[in-house]
Amino acid sequence: MTMDARADPAAAGGEVYREIHGALVRMALVSADQLIGLIPLPGGVSSDIWRVEAPGTTFCVKRALSRLKVAADWRVPVGRNRYEVAWFRVAAGIVPSAVPAILGDDPEAGAFAMAWLPPDRYPVWKTLLRDGTIDLATAASVGDVLGRIHAATADRPDIARAFPTDDLFHAIRLEPYLEATARVHVDLSDRLAALVSKTASTRRVLVHGDFSPKNLLVGPDGPVVLDAECAWFGDPAFDLAFVLNHLLLKGVWRPDSRDRYLDAYAALVEGYRPHVRWEPWRDMEGRTAALLPGLLLARIDGKSPAEYVTDDRDRAAVRAFARAHLAAPVTALADIAHNWRTAGRSIDGPPPDEPPTP
Repeated sequence: MTMDARADPAAAGGEVYREIHGALVRMALVSADQLIGLIPLPGGVSSDIWRVEAPGTTFCVKRALSRLKVAADWRVPVGRNRYEVAWFRVAAGIVPSAVPAILGDDPEAGAFAMAWLPPDRYPVWKTLLRDGTIDLATAASVGDVLGRIHAATADRPDIARAFPTDDLFHAIRLEPYLEATARVHVDLSDRLAALVSKTASTRRVLVHGDFSPKNLLVGPDGPVVLDAECAWFGDPAFDLAFVLNHLLLKGVWRPDSRDRYLDAYAALVEGYRPHVRWEPWRDMEGRTAALLPGLLLARIDGKSPAEYVTDDRDRAAVRAFARAHLAAPVTALADIAHNWRTAGRSIDGPPPDEPPTP
């Protein structure tokens, strides 16, 4: 719904309007007597986001939710909002063009305001990938941005102190993805528990935690990163595995473009790899390759399944691939890509307009 800026505040959204308006007043972005328009925006499962139309300006406001919008009962502290803002501010000092400008934040409401980036100039990368615009230079730029942020924050005690979010990262990433999946695949629970332990104990860089195509815009000056609610000082392999996992799964969603997604996968790795100086690449790559099948399986049987992998045959194929690579891990990202490429039609599924075979 649209909460009209010209309407009476009590009638234009009730409690939500008053809460957001109050937060914006505390941020000194509007005055107490100014009416605003609130236009809900589509987004992820963990926050409400609005476009704000105020006199002479347009911007966005985001407010964290305590219960995420998924089928499972998934609850996380709204205090993560302050760390999201902190991630943006750190990243802005490293790659200024890669984050939206933060206009203000209000911890009392668990909300912050940021610049409005119009979708005609800043399309969502996930939408472009879905529609067949699979630009390898964009993928390489995404890897470059991620690598630059990781490299600039590597082994910095000040950054580690600013993000004491181990418990939050566990609650919003490790538990719903890997631990929840282990409860479904009991025979692999030891392997998944080892991934949790290794990831949780590796503390090297500032991690975004939700580095996926839905949270990346493709702007005129390169990628722009959104939604840093899972910010954590930890294992860089998580971010890299997380985004590569999405590029694998896009090949299930759009099987005709599977090879091109794998080309983007390789381009992203090559954009990222030159920045890895805090540890040997083989160590970083090995942890990433170990995590990837766990995250693949999590997007089928964890608390946040991929919404576009719905065909039972596709789900079974991804599940089989992930289980095999958890049982017999590989250490090279190129090997995972090769195995995925050659897995054949059992992973591809039918063409988009062809019904599944009975």
